[in-house]
Amino acid sequence: MPPLTDIFRVAIFDEFLDSFARIPRAQQKKVNKFIRRFRENPTSSSINYESISSFVDQNLKTVRVDQAYRAIILKPKTGNVYVLLWVDHHDDAMAWAKNKKVVIHPETGSLQVLTASTESVRPSTPPPEDAKALFDEIRDRELLRLGIPEEMLSPVREVHTMIQLDEIQDALPPESYEALFFLAEGEPLEEVERALAASPVEEVDVNDFDAALDRDNSKRRFVLVDNDEALEAMLDAPLEKWRIFLHPSQRKLVNRSWKGPVRVLGGAGTGKTVVAMHRAVYLAEKIFTSGDDRILFTTFTRNLAADIEANLKKLCSPDVMRRIEVIHLDMWVTRLLKRSGYEYDIAYWPTDKRLKTAWDKAMALTPSGKYPTGFFRDEWELVVQSAGCEDWEAYKAASRAGRGVRLSRNQRKDIWPVFEEYMDQLEKERLREPEDALRDAAILLKRKDVVAPYKSVVVDEAQDMSTNAFTVLRMVIPEERPNDLFIVGDGHQRIYRKKVVLSRAGINVRGRRGRRLRINYRTTEEIRRFAVALLEGVDVDDLDGGQDTTKGYKSLMYGEPPIVESHPDFDSEMEIIVAWVKEGPSEQTCLVARTKDLRDKYERALTRQGFETYAIKRSTAEDTSAPGIRVATMHRVKGLEFSRVIIAGVNEDLIPLKDAIEASEDQSVRTETEDRERALLYVSITRAKRAVLITASGTPSRWV
Repeated sequence: MPPLTDIFRVAIFDEFLDSFARIPRAQQKKVNKFIRRFRENPTSSSINYESISSFVDQNLKTVRVDQAYRAIILKPKTGNVYVLLWVDHHDDAMAWAKNKKVVIHPETGSLQVLTASTESVRPSTPPPEDAKALFDEIRDRELLRLGIPEEMLSPVREVHTMIQLDEIQDALPPESYEALFFLAEGEPLEEVERALAASPVEEVDVNDFDAALDRDNSKRRFVLVDNDEALEAMLDAPLEKWRIFLHPSQRKLVNRSWKGPVRVLGGAGTGKTVVAMHRAVYLAEKIFTSGDDRILFTTFTRNLAADIEANLKKLCSPDVMRRIEVIHLDMWVTRLLKRSGYEYDIAYWPTDKRLKTAWDKAMALTPSGKYPTGFFRDEWELVVQSAGCEDWEAYKAASRAGRGVRLSRNQRKDIWPVFEEYMDQLEKERLREPEDALRDAAILLKRKDVVAPYKSVVVDEAQDMSTNAFTVLRMVIPEERPNDLFIVGDGHQRIYRKKVVLSRAGINVRGRRGRRLRINYRTTEEIRRFAVALLEGVDVDDLDGGQDTTKGYKSLMYGEPPIVESHPDFDSEMEIIVAWVKEGPSEQTCLVARTKDLRDKYERALTRQGFETYAIKRSTAEDTSAPGIRVATMHRVKGLEFSRVIIAGVNEDLIPLKDAIEASEDQSVRTETEDRERALLYVSITRAKRAVLITASGTPSRWV
């Protein structure tokens, strides 16, 4: 007799995890025990499926967890599928299930959970006079092909504005609303079908739930539970649904063999890092599976690498994890060079005093009074280092694109001795700055003096890396091969000075290998709009010399807009923060400040008020099990997410940071710095899933 798990299939609906997360912890233990028993054998005589005559869908059954709690189960009349849909207190569970129905869409073949009363749903806001219905030119069969439920065709025909579309959103499955949103934004039907990325279905049996569970658009909300480890992981962290559910467009980026490098763009919250992590796991599990195969997963900062490594360990087995090396790029380059006998120390400006001493000696050669002091450091980083100029001839010919400062040939010749002296001083002290080290690493790899033992490279936060960095990564796998480079990033979130043009690094992602994620799964639409407005008028690149856009960038969740509070002093600001913190769970709340000193100041104030706090440190992953309100700097919070976020101390001299803006006399550099400060605030706000409080004491920032 075959094992029971070969006879039946048990699946979980994503909203089941939401309902499980909301019940009391003590009750969760009982539910957890029931689910384990249910997965082992849903046909057991100890599980009593009760049919409720008042339910619209007679395939929905209730199952007793204990005297107070019930689970709602999809148990079709035929087939071997059992789906956990909801768990709640008895009365609330019955109320949730009463008008629900689980159907297989006749065109897409995907499972959809509908509310039976949707036939009566209509837009409530009157349309403008003479307004044309948004979907007049789309035929019924085309709407059905996009997954619109047949009973919703009539309400959809009455939609004339985006406001009206949002009014019927709750009656639509997520994929249906998403398709209609893209159409309303003016996207061609063919592009919308491509964006949904669901595989076409030739013939659909609307009673075959087994086949429906295997389709891409079902997998975005339903997951088969085929082992105890997967089940335990879901129940231990029910809100970490990124580990389980992928949008079909994300799944198609992850689960395929690409012919060369791939670049994936997307605004905050669109799941870029999730896609990158799933991609690394897919490569290690399905493509590069021999004992010696290795995948390099790299990002720009140490703390992001630590967070990603911690999350990857949740996503895959230890055997798979052994084939994935997670490390931030500077550390990887340092190790590579040291293994090859590199005789230089890599030093970081402006913290390394040795660099400051070398720079001061070079600055003694500056032409008196002709140039502001800050000009030379900007010229060094943005032109000399960026272009790799080692002599006058190279500097004379170097591109000044984006520099914002014009210099004649004679002016360049006038100042070149400063940079020549600085390089001489670095050589004398056996020092290299990180960009120099990147070029040295690229040379070693190109000459094959060292060999990088990787089959594939996955890059996160690509917008913060330089062209030199990607030249090195191109050399890791020096020619275009299947599945060689997978790159994700977003120019809107560039918070460091580096900038990349992938084609200049020998990485070709034009055409079909450049993809974009559009749906924000993290934040509410109100938070997204507030954050995007901060970047209005800022030119954002696509990491390859073109322009990026937020067109089509949308959240499918709604809530309250960010709250902005300005108070005359720190104590009154803290009163507002304390009151707001008390409204929600501490572990799901993070206070974010512009600098470490400011973060520490707010942390001390919270501690004095009796709150437990947890500081998210610079170079270690967040311990999500640790109690306390999270506190972090704006730079450290990148890559993380919380239900509730406080952006504290948003004062005029701090946001944007006055010292950062005034570090250069060059107006183009000041503008660039201000753009990065805007991006930093954008990143901080978009860490929030549900609510944002922005506070200031004294004069608030002009941006809020």
